[in-house]
Amino acid sequence: MSLARRIRGLLGGSSGGGSSRSTNPVAAFAALKEKAPLESYAIQRRTPGTDDVQIDIEFCGICHTDLHFVNNDMQNSVYPMVPGHEIVGRVAKAGSGASAFKAGDRVAVGCLVESCRRCGPCKNHLEQLCQNGYTLTYNAPTSDPGGITYGGYSKSIVVNKDFVLRVPESLDPAGAAPLLCAGITTYSPLKHWRIGSSQTVGVIGLGGLGHMGVKFAHALGAHVVMITTSPEKGADAKALGADEVLVSTDANAMENNAGRFDFLLNTIPVGHDINPYVALLAQEGVMCIVGAVTTLDPVEPAPLMFARKTITGSMIGGIQETQEMLDFCGTHNIMSDVEVIPMQGVNGAYGRMLKNDVKYRFVIDLSSL
Repeated sequence: MSLARRIRGLLGGSSGGGSSRSTNPVAAFAALKEKAPLESYAIQRRTPGTDDVQIDIEFCGICHTDLHFVNNDMQNSVYPMVPGHEIVGRVAKAGSGASAFKAGDRVAVGCLVESCRRCGPCKNHLEQLCQNGYTLTYNAPTSDPGGITYGGYSKSIVVNKDFVLRVPESLDPAGAAPLLCAGITTYSPLKHWRIGSSQTVGVIGLGGLGHMGVKFAHALGAHVVMITTSPEKGADAKALGADEVLVSTDANAMENNAGRFDFLLNTIPVGHDINPYVALLAQEGVMCIVGAVTTLDPVEPAPLMFARKTITGSMIGGIQETQEMLDFCGTHNIMSDVEVIPMQGVNGAYGRMLKNDVKYRFVIDLSSL
């Protein structure tokens, strides 16, 4: 499968076929066309099957991805669209094949609701790397009603048991919701590169991803340095667990920290010049890009060649690793810093997101729908 074809398959963009299953009406908020404000809209959910779990949604985080899909920034959005892939709620009903889940269990759904289950990555619990195309929680082709998946800006959702996660009861459900995307996006690379107490880790950018990166790196025992263009964010970074703050616009400070970092978690959400950050890496150091999906500025190869430095990328984790992350958060009392809003406030929240006016994630309280 070509890369372009695989990306289209992963991200959706096809209306797919309908479904002959029985359905249930569900209240939701949807974008009815490109760049339109979200509004009240009734969708149809499938009736739970043998291996399904029906979830009454309590909270759903707002991700920048939601805004990109609503605005059709990737030119593959299908309308009407119900965004939302940071879902926390309670089990309402479980099929006979999903008996591990009981009514009332606090559960979660992240970015994926299905994968091929046959390819090497899937068999190794890396569903996020499925080679045949996974199914996103929204805006992906499906045999369900409407032919496209609908996300968590809704009162309930029906998901196959293998893609349902358990949320520790010790966690506040609103603060837990962004763990399903921002949390796992930062936890996964830190675990993959075995970050621990012997390492110095820099987290570049203090936003929805960056603040989780600081919390996780600190909990894993690393010496954590927040790297930011904004000196005024220093106090916040230290409150989150950073040991130091490095202001990247301070040329002398950047020079003094050259060659220091074992690992850099780069959460900047847009294309940028990464060469100044490459200079911060120690010999055989790694910089992992988790924010930008647009083109980066050209990279100077010599600093990579002469010190075996690595530039890599990561996105979310698989279902097993996401559950591991939630359990880790339960043990260490880690949650996202959130501002909870009613469903009717989503359009205002989108506007504030464009201005970076949130610390650090918006979460929708679905009881208001």
